Amino acid sequence: MSEPRAKKSLGQHFLRNEGVVRQIIDLIQPSPSDQILEIGPGPGALTAYLREKPHARLLLIEKDDYWASHHAALSPADGREKVIHGDALSFRWEELVGSWKIVGNLPYNVASPLMWDIVAKTPDLSRAVFMVQKEVAERLCASPGGHAYGALSVWIQSFASVQWGFTVKPGSFSPPPKVDSAVVLFSPLRDREPFDALALARVLKLCFGQRRKQLQRILRHCGFTLAENILDGLAISPTARPETISPKKFQQLAALLFSSKIFSKTP
Repeated sequence: MSEPRAKKSLGQHFLRNEGVVRQIIDLIQPSPSDQILEIGPGPGALTAYLREKPHARLLLIEKDDYWASHHAALSPADGREKVIHGDALSFRWEELVGSWKIVGNLPYNVASPLMWDIVAKTPDLSRAVFMVQKEVAERLCASPGGHAYGALSVWIQSFASVQWGFTVKPGSFSPPPKVDSAVVLFSPLRDREPFDALALARVLKLCFGQRRKQLQRILRHCGFTLAENILDGLAISPTARPETISPKKFQQLAALLFSSKIFSKTP
């Protein structure tokens, strides 16, 4: 029986290029003590290589009925591999016990919210390697002031350093997507100062929802009556726009706005 076609509804583009697979494996750096989680294995181009590499445990999350059953049937009897038949968007990352490496060729339509949750909720993320749309990869790696810099850039970089891996052309997939893809590497920031993630998320939504406006105008419009004083205390120009502010400054701004009573109403 031939394998089913990729499902457009699930954003499936199956990786077929073994050279690309080997490059991804090199970035994930499997070792005998590793717990590795793969998102959306599909036909298993990457999974087959992971099974051959040293690891302590391999967890596969697959939403597609056919491929979930396929990998469950291939799982070795030693119990080191487990298949979860479900949606990665609903997975409880906070319940992963111990250190984990996470890898996946992420569907374009869910890549951003998936990565948003993974970096924030995985208790002991060791390393993550993701294939995403090239435009998304550019946003992940963007620096303040660039056109690609936005809420996703700030959020991910608040939890991890992001390294550009390599670009992947459409011909490496079946069916080929209409745009280039790219592989990125996340390395969690082990020595980062703690910050209020919920407050940061609220500030990013507030600011990047009006990214072309000046910060002082954004804050005043949302009811922060002492906006100029708040920004001055952080050495941020009142006329600065959100796309020019570093992740660290956003964390500090979030702490001031949402952990005190210096505003007249909550956005």
